Amino acid sequence: MDNDELKDEDILRLALNDPSYFSKLVDKYQIPFLRKVFGIVRNREEAEDIVQEAFVKIYTYGGNFKKQAGIEFKSWAYKILMNTSFTHYQKIKKSSNVEYLDPVLYDEKPSENSEDFASINDAKQMVSEVIAKMPEQLARVLKLYYLEDKSYRDICKIEKISIPALKMRLFRAKRLFEKLSTEM
Repeated sequence: MDNDELKDEDILRLALNDPSYFSKLVDKYQIPFLRKVFGIVRNREEAEDIVQEAFVKIYTYGGNFKKQAGIEFKSWAYKILMNTSFTHYQKIKKSSNVEYLDPVLYDEKPSENSEDFASINDAKQMVSEVIAKMPEQLARVLKLYYLEDKSYRDICKIEKISIPALKMRLFRAKRLFEKLSTEM
C-alpha cells in the first residue's frame, strides 16, 4: 500500500516503530491545529507551543490509541489538542500577563492567594455560562463528550441516536460553543 493511501491510524502505528512516519501526521494536521488553537489563545507563539506539546502527547500516547467504531484518529488527536490547550490556558492564566486570553481580566487581575482556585473557577464558570445558553440537546452531547469523557458509543446509547447523528450534533455544538464564547 502506498504511503499516501495509509489511514492516519496506520501511520500512527507505523510511527511507533519508525518515528519518520510521524512527520506525515504533523504535515497533515499542523496547520488545522494551529488555526484551531490560535482561535482560542489569540497568540501565535502560544498556539505553536500548544500544538507542539499536543503532537508530543499524540506520539507518546500513540500506543494507547485503539481504533473503535465512531472513534477515528482525527477526533482522538483533536481531543488531545483541546485538552492540551485547556491545560496550557490554565497555566498561562495563572501568570499575570494573560489579559489577551481572558477579556474578563482586562480590568482586574486575580489575587496572589487565589490564583489556582480562581483560574479554574473562572474557566468552569465561563464554560457553564456558554453551555447554559445552548439548546439542551447540543449542550448535553458537549457535556457528555468533553466534560464527562464519554465515548461516541456511550453517548449514542444515552441519547438514543446513531453515530453520524452524534457527530453532526457535536459539530454543531462545537461551532455554537465557539460562537457564544467569543461573544462573551
